[in-house]
Amino acid sequence: MDFLRAGLKNFGLGGFKMDDTTANLVANFASGGIGMALDQISRTSLPSRRKDPPPPRPPCPFKVLGEKGVGIKGRQNVQDFVKIRDSCLQNGTLFEDPSFPADDSSIYYSRRSARNFVWLRPTEIVEDPQLFVEGASRFDVQQGELGDCWLLAAMASLTLNPKLFHQVVPEDQSFTDNYAGIFHFRIWQYGTWVDVVVDDRLPTCDGKLVFLQSHTKNEFWSALLEKAYAKLHGGYEALKGGTTCEAMEDFTGGVSEMYELNQAPPNLFKILLKAHERSSLMSCAIEPDPDQLEAETPLGLIKGHAYSITSVKMMDIRTPRMSGQIPMIRIRNPWGNEAEWKGAWSDQSPEWQFIPEDEKEEVGLTFDRDGEFWMSFRDFCAQYSRLEIVNLNADSLEEEELSGGNSKRWSANEFAGNWVKGATAGGCRNHLATFHLNPQYRITLEDPDDDDNDDKCTVIVALMQKNRRAQRKIGLDCLTIGFTIYHLKNPDTAPKPLDNKFFKYNASVARSPSFINLREVSCRFKLPPGVYAIIPSTFEPNEEGEFILRVFSEKKNNMEENDEEVDIGEADDQGNSGRMHNKGKHFYHVKSNDTFDDSSDVVQLFRRVAGVDMEIDWVELQNVLNTSFQRESSEEFAFDGFSKDVCRSMIAMLDTDHSGKLGFEEFKKLWSDIQTWKNTFKLYDRDRSNSLSTLELRSALHAVGYRLNYHVLNALVLRYGDRRGTLAFDDFIMCAIKMKSMIEAFKERDPYNTKRATFTLDEWIDKTLYC
Repeated sequence: MDFLRAGLKNFGLGGFKMDDTTANLVANFASGGIGMALDQISRTSLPSRRKDPPPPRPPCPFKVLGEKGVGIKGRQNVQDFVKIRDSCLQNGTLFEDPSFPADDSSIYYSRRSARNFVWLRPTEIVEDPQLFVEGASRFDVQQGELGDCWLLAAMASLTLNPKLFHQVVPEDQSFTDNYAGIFHFRIWQYGTWVDVVVDDRLPTCDGKLVFLQSHTKNEFWSALLEKAYAKLHGGYEALKGGTTCEAMEDFTGGVSEMYELNQAPPNLFKILLKAHERSSLMSCAIEPDPDQLEAETPLGLIKGHAYSITSVKMMDIRTPRMSGQIPMIRIRNPWGNEAEWKGAWSDQSPEWQFIPEDEKEEVGLTFDRDGEFWMSFRDFCAQYSRLEIVNLNADSLEEEELSGGNSKRWSANEFAGNWVKGATAGGCRNHLATFHLNPQYRITLEDPDDDDNDDKCTVIVALMQKNRRAQRKIGLDCLTIGFTIYHLKNPDTAPKPLDNKFFKYNASVARSPSFINLREVSCRFKLPPGVYAIIPSTFEPNEEGEFILRVFSEKKNNMEENDEEVDIGEADDQGNSGRMHNKGKHFYHVKSNDTFDDSSDVVQLFRRVAGVDMEIDWVELQNVLNTSFQRESSEEFAFDGFSKDVCRSMIAMLDTDHSGKLGFEEFKKLWSDIQTWKNTFKLYDRDRSNSLSTLELRSALHAVGYRLNYHVLNALVLRYGDRRGTLAFDDFIMCAIKMKSMIEAFKERDPYNTKRATFTLDEWIDKTLYC
């Protein structure tokens, strides 16, 4: 363990930059932590508790796996459950999933299997397979030979909320009605619910399931859900090691928090009570023993193992000398066996004689050897190392759960974005020159919490990077990510986006606990009402990735991108600042002041090339421009001439009658634009490199009159930049032409500046293809 911590600190492997506390946290995760990979686990089978199945729930909005816009890379085939099932029923066949084959490639990606797995359908394993036997409960989740206890703990917690459960496990499927060997599950992925289809072939050895299984041998919902989750991430091996929060978020769409219990805030039990009141999903774990797998403490708890928290309560207690309340927590081991807590308040412990019978009945107290037990909050904090909470948004709660008013629901906002090399991947605050390039978000907090004596607002900020677990098989790991929060004292006058000067002279008011290479970094804050800017970033600049930023608050929050609205206006006379050139002999002006007369060289050249009709096509335009510009720019900057594509786009930009040619008046306007763009390029190419960096590009486009947000900037750099993210003069001209053509085409259909326009498909193709 010490060696690992030292290695991570000293070498900064994978982008790690951290203090001792963070190094300990990372070392714990690397050696197991809350989701330690557990192999070859054996357990004792015990009777399950059952409850009646809940009434049907309306399906939540979802997208089909493979559909465009699901936010998951590497998926091509769209698999619609109903269409595939109906086709199989019509053909009298059982579904075999081509995208997740029944072979070792769906289990391992880093090695070959040492065992011969046989993939069997439930109908081949037992005589009477069922999706549910007497409903689903937390006792249906029994771990197999895969280190995914973190996933199992989340599945067990999920069964406690019928609505959430059947949002993930739809009820329109079974082994009896319309059975075709196909099942589907809905899993939240990066802001979207995705419907994942699987066939029911499961890996077995000696006729028994190898991985997750229910104690009831003919019940298969849990094994099939595990398979769907494995498919979503590229295979069963991808599920080894993780945090329960990750899976609980994927089953709920909630926002997670993580607490080190030796550094717990003084109001932690109040946080737990509120979390339980809001139906949050919770789990806990003990730091693993580096020298012993599944080490058991003297009081019966397993180190490095994920437990579910199933209840939090101030429990009435009456002793001969006093009466009052004691903070209590109910916990479950996903193994579902006799491996339980043996200390105070454990099953059959004498402390229970002081709890009134009606209180025992209310909490459903039993003393079965089922892995579930109660602990005092004090013992909980002393015995466990880490706590995880997944907070649910209002969409995940029942109406009766919301009937208590705003105190039982979070106000939630989320935005998706990305970091692009050379554009918006600015790195952390250590890199001041580029930090302001990162995406920025503005949040307004108006009302403090109802029960807060300091008049502050509770805010949970969570930054999640996308698609990293599924990319393990190609050698990609999580980026090192974090976020920083700034208070905007004068929001009406603050620049949009905040510029380098702002970050140079303003300190942050809050930040993520550390920059770390986990899927998600989150933290709870108490902030005074006001306006704040949140800056999500990677630790190092130019690291590319996609992310989702989510903000939960107890009272309403208003959140928006802290960026400009896309628009076009007049070019500046001199840009944002002038520059002396050629030893101070003259000042560059951005806006062209060229005048045309019959004696000018460019007019004479145009007349000679155009001929009698005084119109030129793209070939003739290329001749005119390259002859004029190469002669004009030979002493200013290196330029090889305009390409065919640029000249065609210039024609299209001004060709209102779709003749494919420009007349003299149209050419004069084009010439003025080109001169303005050329002046701008020279002014903002500050390092005289004959190219514009992203920093220079945004300033240059501002000077030309364009207003663009970071999404457009990313698109421009990806489309027109080179591998370094820079644009040569020819690229810059093309970029400016496209921006102008598309904005003006839009504005033609939006005369009242509503930021909305309507096109038919034919019109849209015409406008975007010919520009």
